Amino acid sequence: MFPRKKKSNLDDLVNHCLDEVKNELGKNLPNEDSVSKPSSNANTKEISLDVQISKPQVTLDDVILSMSTRVQLEEGMAKLRFHKIIYEDWNFGSIDKQGRSVILNFFGDPGTGKTLTAEAFAGSLNMPIIKLGIAELESKFMGETSKNIQTVFQKATESGAVLFFDEADTLLGKRLSSVTQGIDNEVNSMRSTLLIELEKFNGIAIFATNFAKNYDEAFRSRISHHIHFDLPDLDNRKALWNRMLVPEIPLAEERETLITQIAELTEGFSGREIRTCMRLVLPKTLLEAEKAQIAPKVTLSQLQAVISQVNIAKKEVASSRRRTERSERIEEVQSAKSLLGISEN
Repeated sequence: MFPRKKKSNLDDLVNHCLDEVKNELGKNLPNEDSVSKPSSNANTKEISLDVQISKPQVTLDDVILSMSTRVQLEEGMAKLRFHKIIYEDWNFGSIDKQGRSVILNFFGDPGTGKTLTAEAFAGSLNMPIIKLGIAELESKFMGETSKNIQTVFQKATESGAVLFFDEADTLLGKRLSSVTQGIDNEVNSMRSTLLIELEKFNGIAIFATNFAKNYDEAFRSRISHHIHFDLPDLDNRKALWNRMLVPEIPLAEERETLITQIAELTEGFSGREIRTCMRLVLPKTLLEAEKAQIAPKVTLSQLQAVISQVNIAKKEVASSRRRTERSERIEEVQSAKSLLGISEN
């Protein structure tokens, strides 16, 4: 057997060299433990979800809605108003154990007032609201999105706030069969967490989407009120134009006649698109008046011009009604990847 070599002289020499280097550079070099045993937290990060609780600035009296939509909203509120009679006096609580919660789904075309109505619903109940989109929930760390969902339900319970999820089709979508198994499992884990939280929740949750057909059946059946948001009819469009044309805006034509004419011209427009028309016509009015050296007044011809602009954009730019089944599926996959913080390489 060969004798074991002594390391003491070599160790002394190495330590002496390290001391010399420290003195030369004036730096503290890492010790042996930190070099051979990296920290277990080196590749991790603490996730802190900033949940914003706000006070609604509007009520349902401030929102212009179709009669059918308003009736459905009132029925949703009636469950809260008459809860004691229904669940205690009439003993329906013995059958419906999760009866304290109200889960609503707002669905319909973009720009029909779903987000504003969610805030107004909370405002009418004099309750705070937590508004969330995908950006607030998503995490680049696997598993953290599910934890974020748990956090927001906990915050809503603690604060007594209405919980509002925008772009809910990404959260409540069907199982993704066209992505890798690992991602697929993560998406389903997130959706399972949401189902569990909804079952436990005793408050008010509102989901909003432009693509309700993408919902998974498990979520559809757990939502108590599915409320469709219609495009405004003629009377609604008149009311919207009347509100948008605030009294301080000078008009070249008689007000009621002008409103009737442009309401008829904007059939199929959402409230958002009518607001877009106003955003276009006001600078146009001022610019034309400046060039002509006259007092600015909004004219019917100017309104007709901007309505035509918006109509062209509706037909030619990113029309959601023309998406093929394949493109819808691609968007669903991309949205799910975004939700999980998974980027394409």
